[in-house]
Amino acid sequence: MSKMTLNLDNKGLSSIVYDFDLFFIDIWGVIHNGINLHEDSVNALNKLEELKKEYVLLTNAPRPNAKVISFLIKMGLDSNKCQKVYTSGEASLKYLDSNWKKCKFYHIGPPRDFDLFKLFEKNKVKTIEDAEFLLCTGLFDDQSDNLEFYKELFKPNQKIPMICTNPDLIVDRGEKREFCAGSVAKIFEELGGRVDYFGKPYPLVYNQSANTKNKKILCIGDNLNTDIRGANIQNFSSLFISGGIHKNEINGNITNLLKKYNVSINFFQSQLKW
Repeated sequence: MSKMTLNLDNKGLSSIVYDFDLFFIDIWGVIHNGINLHEDSVNALNKLEELKKEYVLLTNAPRPNAKVISFLIKMGLDSNKCQKVYTSGEASLKYLDSNWKKCKFYHIGPPRDFDLFKLFEKNKVKTIEDAEFLLCTGLFDDQSDNLEFYKELFKPNQKIPMICTNPDLIVDRGEKREFCAGSVAKIFEELGGRVDYFGKPYPLVYNQSANTKNKKILCIGDNLNTDIRGANIQNFSSLFISGGIHKNEINGNITNLLKKYNVSINFFQSQLKW
């Protein structure tokens, strides 16, 4: 953590808001915890809108924008804010439509992610051996905790390319920690497989979701591997939300945590507050 890193717990986002033109704001871990909205974070969005500041709710959700928008509306987020959503699923959908539309694929993930390939569902095969590519959106419902299962599944099938629609390794749903698609893709890579990732920290999703040219940009997120690393790769400024996915790793020392993940931050805050 450099001398330039500022703690915004007392000053709030309002103390730096005029320094930036565009805000990429993570959803899960910043706006909600998988169960409830964070009121302070929603208030911060209200204030950004009052100042006519541009923001994108950028998420590594392996579903089209419309599905996440529907989820947020049910949670109580107003529809105007929901229109700012852009998902890794939407980014990968555009890529699949352009490059893999007529190819057979094997789906790794739960049935709830089925919307992602509605347009080409006839190409879905039942056995991995028949696939031309693997589409990884998450973990199977009956193998959601057992990463060894995927190691065995992939060992004879490393030559098939994989498309991963959510680079996140883990997420917290309330107090419960769950594996994400990135954990499965990592196993595939470690076995020698090729993975194309869509979502943070990879560059495409930022440029697809907003016009970033000649803008001062702040990325706000709780995940050092995706939100903060993505900001570092793009050379954007970053605000790390320390009360999210890494809260149990900090132990009062953010400097060591940043060294562990080999990232840098400009600001940190325990929860997004104005």
